[in-house]
Amino acid sequence: MGNWFHNVASAFAYSVAEEHANPDWAASVPPYNDLTRFILSQHAQMPDYLRKPMALATSGFDLFGLVAGGHLFHGKPPEVRAKQIASWKNSRIAFQRDLVRYFESLAALGLYSREVEASAPDPLFGNERKGVVGSEQRERKCDVVIVGSGPGGATTGCLLAEAGRDVLMIEEGPYYELESCIPFSRQEMLQKYRHGGQTVALGKDKVAYVEGRCVGGGSEINSGLYHRTPPDILERWRKEFQVEAVNDSELLPYFEASERELTVSLIPGAAPPAALKLHDGATKLGWKSLEVPRWFSYKPGTTQGTRQSMTKTCVPRFLKAGGKLLPDTKIRRIRQDGAKWLLEGKRADGAIRIEAQTIFIAGGAVQTPALLRRSGITRNIGDSLRLHPTVKITAQFPETINAPEMGVPTHQVKEFSPRLSFGCSISSPGYLALGMIDHPQAAKNIHRLWPYMANYYAMATGAGTGTVRLVPGFGSPLVRYALPLDARRDLADGVRKLSEMLFETGAVGLFPCVTGMTSLRSRDDLRRLPEILPAGMGNLMTIHLFSSCPMGEVKSRCATDSFGRVHGVKNLRIADASLLCTAPGVNPQGSVMAFARRNAAQFLNEKK
Repeated sequence: MGNWFHNVASAFAYSVAEEHANPDWAASVPPYNDLTRFILSQHAQMPDYLRKPMALATSGFDLFGLVAGGHLFHGKPPEVRAKQIASWKNSRIAFQRDLVRYFESLAALGLYSREVEASAPDPLFGNERKGVVGSEQRERKCDVVIVGSGPGGATTGCLLAEAGRDVLMIEEGPYYELESCIPFSRQEMLQKYRHGGQTVALGKDKVAYVEGRCVGGGSEINSGLYHRTPPDILERWRKEFQVEAVNDSELLPYFEASERELTVSLIPGAAPPAALKLHDGATKLGWKSLEVPRWFSYKPGTTQGTRQSMTKTCVPRFLKAGGKLLPDTKIRRIRQDGAKWLLEGKRADGAIRIEAQTIFIAGGAVQTPALLRRSGITRNIGDSLRLHPTVKITAQFPETINAPEMGVPTHQVKEFSPRLSFGCSISSPGYLALGMIDHPQAAKNIHRLWPYMANYYAMATGAGTGTVRLVPGFGSPLVRYALPLDARRDLADGVRKLSEMLFETGAVGLFPCVTGMTSLRSRDDLRRLPEILPAGMGNLMTIHLFSSCPMGEVKSRCATDSFGRVHGVKNLRIADASLLCTAPGVNPQGSVMAFARRNAAQFLNEKK
């Protein structure tokens, strides 16, 4: 099976790369063995319940070549392979389109990442720090255990350790330094993303999402954009979920504390041209546009900045205060034993058992409900997942707007918030290639035109809900999400408004990341856009997930009380985006950290 799958993956890699090869582009020359290795490593990291179906679908694709043309796909000449790929890519059958898109996306990302990653740094580990513990002890005891080290878990752990509590923070992933890899690179995907970034909420409209799986969690892989929770959202949570101590003034000290410690700030110099394009288009249309602050620390008097994250801030403080960190450890389940909790974990070198008085679960909106459900705690757990469905457009301009060091531009358009938001996304050549999968002829010019191109997005708050469930016999949780008709109408409206804004600021070509949607070359082409995004064709993604264990005093719909205490269970708390009652319409990490601070303070006062 291994050699066979290798052969098909290699044939795909070579087929995609040969389509983009250009004698004037040195990075496109064969051999393409590195692309094959990337595909194989990604397949090995897929969620376990998808790995075998993907292999079977790949087998069917290979055998289809035998039925259709007398030879297996991987044994055909390049020009014949290209025809078979095109036939499945344009198929009406979803799994055929998905299969081709999977291989094509990985091969294109790998090919267009070659130049950028040629000088990638060697991984830098943080395991040598004082306070990072190994697996010498198979059994441990402590006062407080925090499962997860992202913004919610690390913030909680830092405050509790600095208050003198005996705290052990457990992280499923490894401990890499922030600078261990190039941001938004293949290397980062393999190091720090859960399943290599191949996570998806299944449904008629699949939504790809990403989770961090490393010390620091999502803070290590995102752009650090920061928002406070909008006051109208807080008011909604107070009324509908009866969340206590949640108004803007009550949370203000916690927002301000996070902002000080993370050095949340605006860019001290000029914004990147891609961001200014968005701002210019919005201004011309009379729409509200703003620069979003982010977690960056700048040298005084310069524009040289360093992105902040939990491994730059809360985790070192936690360790300095005497907290203990146990990375590379997956907690399988928890159970009560009298007045204490027992945690059963697994490491590469064997099982581990931990005893604690109190547990804070901070694994994120997917892993937190999965752990609780594995442990038999299910009431309102994993029943109400929300997210921000997002669709992208790649825009081309007549002048240079992109640069290798651009990162994620910080401007957003909030004229139609919370229903819709617009912004600029990571626009490295590899991610431009991903966005252009549905426009293969234009994509062949990315190696030459990428300085004139950038990825933009339309994000909907979304009225849909999803679930997190266990799959018998598998370790990875199953995430499902239903996108209602109104959300697809909003996303179509978002594509139209974003396109109008980009043409207003001088775009000469727009390439929606929507299957079957042709490129747009002028305002007149906007008439061809649909009123409702076609079901299953939007290639949707998100980086914001929440609400799977909502807080509040309405016990019929809330998993925890207003301060993260799981209803009906003693000394068990949640400290992550699961708590947010509904989609906030903005990046949720500012909200997560504010509530983590508020709830940690309440816990410390309670335990005095």
